[in-house]
Amino acid sequence: MNPLTKLHEYGQSIYLDEIRRSWIHEGQLQRLIDNDGLRGVTSNPAIFQKAIVQSSDYDQAISAHARAGSSALQTYEDLVVSDIQGAADLFRPMYDASDGEHGYVSLEVSPELAHDEEGTVAEGLHLWRLLDRPNVFIKVPATLAGVPAIRRLIAAGVNVNVTLIFGLERYRQVIDAYLSGLEERSKTGADVSRVASVASFFLSRIDVMVDPLLDRVADNGGPQASGAAQLRGVAAVASAKRAYQIYLSEFVNGARFAALAAAGATPQRLLWASTSSKDPAYSDLKYVEPLIGQDTINTLPLDTLEAYRDHGEPAADRVLEGAADAQALLTALSGVGVDLDAVVAKLEEEGVDKFIKPYRSLLATLEEALGGAGA
Repeated sequence: MNPLTKLHEYGQSIYLDEIRRSWIHEGQLQRLIDNDGLRGVTSNPAIFQKAIVQSSDYDQAISAHARAGSSALQTYEDLVVSDIQGAADLFRPMYDASDGEHGYVSLEVSPELAHDEEGTVAEGLHLWRLLDRPNVFIKVPATLAGVPAIRRLIAAGVNVNVTLIFGLERYRQVIDAYLSGLEERSKTGADVSRVASVASFFLSRIDVMVDPLLDRVADNGGPQASGAAQLRGVAAVASAKRAYQIYLSEFVNGARFAALAAAGATPQRLLWASTSSKDPAYSDLKYVEPLIGQDTINTLPLDTLEAYRDHGEPAADRVLEGAADAQALLTALSGVGVDLDAVVAKLEEEGVDKFIKPYRSLLATLEEALGGAGA
């Protein structure tokens, strides 16, 4: 059996962390749905920058916008909205058949708004209305400004994919924002049963930042050297396993959510993001195999998805294995001098920057293309 479809038996959904216009219109995305049981797609500014700049998929549309005198921003919005709508339409039968559990496609607000609550809410509402599909997520970063924006968007009935979560404390704040938004919505008498949300916990980037800190301690020798070497590559998975315990506490066993569930609300599922292995010393499935669990999602770039199809070995409830030791491992990191709070803060800052740079680059490329095409 295809390992990807086998994951469904264990409660995990696979999303694709890439999008291309040709995949939507030439059948590749539909084949992934039909053959691999793909249940959704995530996107971000870096993904769209790669898709638009490194392919000819969008040349005709860009030329049309040039003739119409569109700005780079107008063109960008039209291109990405069209792609998200097209992908969402392919997933719509799955969304309907699963009563809204599966079949979502995500579009991110401008990364320039990461520290602007009002701007995030305004753009989130704008994109939600523009997309006009029930099976889309508006992606909002879990920054200090993003968290209250998430609450307000949920209260307004907007589906939200909370992105760039790196730390457990911020994850707790994200849960509170989701529950508070649902509570505000419920108090007005509005329906909470069709408001969906996922919390995207980023993984490989944690190890990318923590491992060099451990290597430095190990290379320096001393009493902490051996412990530091043994902790290499554990931070991300341990953080994810702790996050899942928080999810269980709040959504499976929590009284606060139980009251909302009685009104039809659904849990904010955990989505594992940044799941391609960046270190060649690690398995290409390092951030997939250990994190299989009920009501989880793993969003994979195409290479990782194909690797899992080829040699994945799914099993039930792996995310629960070693859960009791996860906090001890995170504590041990601080014991060898790794300040996880500082790491998380730096990762959030870098995460926003890693989206702003390709976003600006894409707009500049579109500006140039529009000028050239219109000449």
